Amino acid sequence: MMHDEQRIYLMKELLAEDERYTGISIPSDEQEQKNLLRSLMNVRMPKPISRDFLQIQDEYLQYERDRRGITDSAKLPSIPGDSRLVLWQGDITALKVDAIVNAANCGMLGCFQPLHSCIDNIVGTMSGIQLRLYCYDMMRKQGHEEPVGQVKITPAFNLPSKYILHTVGPIIHGPVSKQDCDALASCYRSCLELAVENNCRSIAFCCISTGEFHFPHEKAAEIAVQTATSFLNAQKPNIRVIFNVFKNVDLRIYQKLLGVSGC
Repeated sequence: MMHDEQRIYLMKELLAEDERYTGISIPSDEQEQKNLLRSLMNVRMPKPISRDFLQIQDEYLQYERDRRGITDSAKLPSIPGDSRLVLWQGDITALKVDAIVNAANCGMLGCFQPLHSCIDNIVGTMSGIQLRLYCYDMMRKQGHEEPVGQVKITPAFNLPSKYILHTVGPIIHGPVSKQDCDALASCYRSCLELAVENNCRSIAFCCISTGEFHFPHEKAAEIAVQTATSFLNAQKPNIRVIFNVFKNVDLRIYQKLLGVSGC
């Protein structure tokens, strides 16, 4: 089955799952097809799916992953004066690293809003349907929502990383409190602890809580750098910490904090 045929097969299978989709036609435009497939994956509830579907989905996603390009974290330069820290701007789902950090919600099932731009949506889309199924089973066994500041580890499935660390950051509705800062610091600390427990030699942090959760960017970056460096200095683990930024505003903030040229 050719790549385009795989995409059409996946869309047809997902559309056939729900009678509410009756009448939805598959567009002829490639990008519109990709948007429809992603939307169907985004809204799909965690329920069983055939092995044939997963095999074709995996082949499709891995081809798309390789076509977009993979960045090897081992080849990224460290910041001046500290070989343990890296600043990198790019798509975290394209990063070959032991663990990436996903800014999750307390339900831990990913983002259900079609084509949403949050990292939770993108990670869920690129890793595949298995991730939501895995998280659903994990949370069903836990029996309650994930507390703010804590973290869960899952396989990365079709991403180039080995693991995904899903952490729930604080949501900011007004002025940032000490409790909010402590909770965000706990996210970074908990991720580092769990990564070390799982023998990870590298971890890439997104800018936790600064998107849909509205934590101020500069304060969040200060907490991220301080918490990570304090952990590294105290525990002295064999792990490399990558601060992954996507927006230019975050790049400039981290450059200033880490003393990297280009500010």
